[in-house]
Amino acid sequence: MSARARAVRRGRDRKAERWTPFPGRERFARDDAPNVAVVGGGIAGLAAATLLAERGARVTLYERDDALGGRLAGGLTRLADGSEATMSRGFHAFFRQYYNLRGLLRRTDPGLDRLRPLPDYPLQHSGGLTDGFARVPRTPPLSALGFVALSPTISWRDLAAMDARAALPLLDVRVPAVYERFDTISATDFLASVRFPEAAHHLAFEVFSRSFFADPHELSAAELLLMFHIYFLGSAEGLLFDVPTEPFPQALWEPLGDYLQRLGVNVRTGTPVRGVHPHDERGVRVLTDTGGHLCDAAVLALDSGALRGLVASSPGLGSPVWRDDIAALRTAPPFLVSRLWLNRPVHADRPGFLGTSGYDGLDNISVLNHYEGEAARWAARTGGSVVELHAYAVAAHTTPQTVQDHLVKSLRRIYPETRGARIVDVRYEWRSDCPHFPVGSYQRRPPVLTPHPRVTLAGDAIRCDLPVALMERAATTGFLAAGALLARWGVRGQMLWTVPRAGRSPVLRALGAWARR
Repeated sequence: MSARARAVRRGRDRKAERWTPFPGRERFARDDAPNVAVVGGGIAGLAAATLLAERGARVTLYERDDALGGRLAGGLTRLADGSEATMSRGFHAFFRQYYNLRGLLRRTDPGLDRLRPLPDYPLQHSGGLTDGFARVPRTPPLSALGFVALSPTISWRDLAAMDARAALPLLDVRVPAVYERFDTISATDFLASVRFPEAAHHLAFEVFSRSFFADPHELSAAELLLMFHIYFLGSAEGLLFDVPTEPFPQALWEPLGDYLQRLGVNVRTGTPVRGVHPHDERGVRVLTDTGGHLCDAAVLALDSGALRGLVASSPGLGSPVWRDDIAALRTAPPFLVSRLWLNRPVHADRPGFLGTSGYDGLDNISVLNHYEGEAARWAARTGGSVVELHAYAVAAHTTPQTVQDHLVKSLRRIYPETRGARIVDVRYEWRSDCPHFPVGSYQRRPPVLTPHPRVTLAGDAIRCDLPVALMERAATTGFLAAGALLARWGVRGQMLWTVPRAGRSPVLRALGAWARR
């Protein structure tokens, strides 16, 4: 059976592409297994630790917080009514083209039964326009034609008014070529050059751009084009996605942590790493609050800020140029997740997720009790509802209380039935630890390999010459970072899958090549 046929059989786009690792032996022998430190217990670190442990390495996984999951971790909180709930950063879409992340989750959930689909990716603008993708064909170019035919935000007249040649690069996105051409302009400027319809710009592309936790005026156009390729014109998976049936810890990370421990991984939560120091050419010394630990190699799977801090406190690690590039990494502006436990239900037909634009900073609304078991049980017991509000790229001059109040006001405007609801309890998550991809930043973005042969990097801030983004970039670089170390020891890494790495058809590739002349 061909790779393409196997892809279809596994539920992947038939044109999904595989990345084959260097050949090698299946796993380490018991007497030659190296000791490897993985620093960071988020998606990237979990992927790296999983592959290394499955190949027989002796792995120690360090996580500074008390739970695994990184930015998708969660913890218990007691509500005003006495009940316990799991608080996290809330809604994340597990898109069908997140092949490598889904492969990681299949380690403990082969059928992905702990994920459930939501029927649409609905969008709503304050001016009254709405959009969605449930009825749009999934296979390009029918997906683009279907979107134009069905969307109220773009018409055939709008399409005719666009600058066709300026838009052609959307048809044949390649990594890293897309960065070489478009990293020097912003997402907003690119859309303006294409003469993209204003209504569709504000409703669809602004919502997607802000999912990178950045203002589209600052986001690199290359990231926008890559996103368009991954989710729309490059993949037949469309904008279909799943969400966990229970909070992140219970559905995803606790089972994966148990799996790692069964493989022999020493999982050390609540253990921040203070430094990583080269130890001759044979490995590194990992410094924690309990002392130094010699390892044969290390994977640094940290967010931008934590990686900057760790490298700054590890003066012997890497070259001066590399250290400067790490120091240049930036985090996105602050964002807010507000979760409200209300004493009244929202209407039963409200979507589990709604992307919003033009509502005074509100970027989306999730009705958790419409898809998450814990929230649904609370709502059934109390007659209420659990609603979550997200605001990305919050302006620096805005006070937290003002943003929190504006989100609630916007909720009541969009879902009027919440106006009379009493807030039983509320939790706020203010964070600023997501990577920022501003114009012109790609060339300084560090890759998986580092100047030290036994140290690799992983995470969604790390450069990867594959068409992946967000959580999928984290998982993919985690597997790549582990695979790079394994290759040094002659052990096979993991086969990876991506959406097509160029335009889907010869016609689209030819049009893209014509635009590059």
